[in-house]
Parts: sequence; structure tokens; C-alpha cells
Amino acid sequence: MRRTVPLGLALVWLAGLSQAAGWQVHDDEGQQLSLAAPPRRIVSLSPGATAMLFAAGRGERVVGTPEFSVEPEAARSIARIGDSHGFDVERILALHPDLIVAWTGGASAAQLQPFLRAGLPVYRHRVERLDDLPGAIERLGTLLHTEDAARQSASVLSARIAALRSRYGRAQTPRLLLQVWDRPVYTLGGGQIISDAAEACGYSNVYGELTNAAPAVSLESIAARDPDAILVLASDAPTAQQWIEHWQSLPALRAVKNKRVIGFVDARLSRMGPEVVDATETLCTTLAGGSPPR
Repeated sequence: MRRTVPLGLALVWLAGLSQAAGWQVHDDEGQQLSLAAPPRRIVSLSPGATAMLFAAGRGERVVGTPEFSVEPEAARSIARIGDSHGFDVERILALHPDLIVAWTGGASAAQLQPFLRAGLPVYRHRVERLDDLPGAIERLGTLLHTEDAARQSASVLSARIAALRSRYGRAQTPRLLLQVWDRPVYTLGGGQIISDAAEACGYSNVYGELTNAAPAVSLESIAARDPDAILVLASDAPTAQQWIEHWQSLPALRAVKNKRVIGFVDARLSRMGPEVVDATETLCTTLAGGSPPR
């Protein structure tokens, strides 16, 4: 004879199973994390990850973040735990986090070891292209149990990225040299998010086939490729102007001859958070010959 379990007992049994299973999530690298519950005290090891946690709907749970975490405005009041040169492990542990969020391009394996030894789960945040941002926000929404808010943020970002590509896309894309250092000139390979941002603005990276993140290139190589434009990506305006002036010694270059050596200073472009899209919108305006908003 078949027996039925009362509904109340069944619910208690299912709740027990759920508790035993814990909170199963996957990070941006596909690694599975098992947590007892959605994290409530998070330490972020990068400004971009901090901004992503806010976009996913639970920025108030971030109890520690590095210097230069300024997006959104609420991130400015979070306790500082170091910077890209090093993190204050003792200070981080004193914050009693139940999760560490690390940007894979910033935190080294050695920097993560103290947290792993302390038994803290590490969620790896990874964004390489503009199209990676919406999915990364949705995964954080699963982690934080804020799926609806994260889905909405992701949808808005996806629409903005698509709008940029629609507005600035063209059949014949001008070739662009991305300069991130001077003497020697360092550029960016095609796998970097800044290169992807330039493509969204209707330009192609003249060194897009290179797989190295930031390779050095010779002036002879640049002259042979003769880019249509040069985007000078410096840390501040005076440095950008100095680099632009250096290019004037090569007047035969198409970009120099056509006055298409363009300075662009915007730290948001490399923070690996939602503000990359804001910076890309500004970049597109600049490359199109307009004045970036101040």
C-alpha cells in the first residue's frame, strides 16, 4: 500500500536537504564554490569587482575593497584593504569575510594563498570583453541571491553595448594603434577589453592578432602597418600630451599626417566593471571627433 508524506513534513525534509547541499555557484572561470548560504560579508580585491557587486544588487555586503574603488559613489565609504601592489591580509581577516572576490588579472596565486589557507572561499571575477560584463553580473546575482536585480542590470548593459556597436559600426573600419607606454612603444593585443571597446567604436586594433596583453612594438613595425589613428592611453593628461608630441617626429605616418593622434585619459576603461561601458561611450565620442563629456 502506497504511503503519502504529510506536506509539512515534506517541506521540512526538503529544507534539510537544501541546507546540507549548501549554496552551489560557479564563478567567471567555471570554478564551483560551495557556500553555506549567500555571502553576507564580502571582501573585494579589485575596484571593478566591487562595482560589479553593486550592479548585482548587494554592494552593501562589501566590507573591504582596494584603493581607487570609486564606482559607484557608495563604494568610497568602504574600508580600504590595500591596492594592486599588495593587500593587508591581517586587516582583511579582521573584517571576518565569508567570501573573497578576486579579479583574475590582478590578484596573483600567491596573494590568494593566505585566504585559501584560512578556509575562505575565493570567487574569481574575470572580464575580457564587453560582452562578458552582463553574464558576470548575472553570475554574481546567483551568488548573492539577487537574480532579478542582477538580470535587470545585465540587460541594461547589454542594450547599451549593442547601441554603441549599432551607432558606430561601419563596413570599412579604420585601423587604430593603442599606445599604453612610450619609448619603447607598448600596445595592446586583441584579447584586451580596451581593444574590444575600440572595436565597439568602429575601429580595428592594428595589432589585434597579437595574443600578448601588452607587447612592445618597434617604430619600424608601426610604420609598416601605418595605422589610420593612434590612441594615446596615458595615466594623466600631461603625459598623454608628451607622448602625442613625440609622434610629431614621424610626420610620414598616416595618423600624424592626418592629425589623428588622440589622447584619452580615463581610468574607468581598465577597471573591469560596469563603468567600462561608460568609458567606452566617452571613447566613441572622442574617436568620432567630438569632445568627451567633462
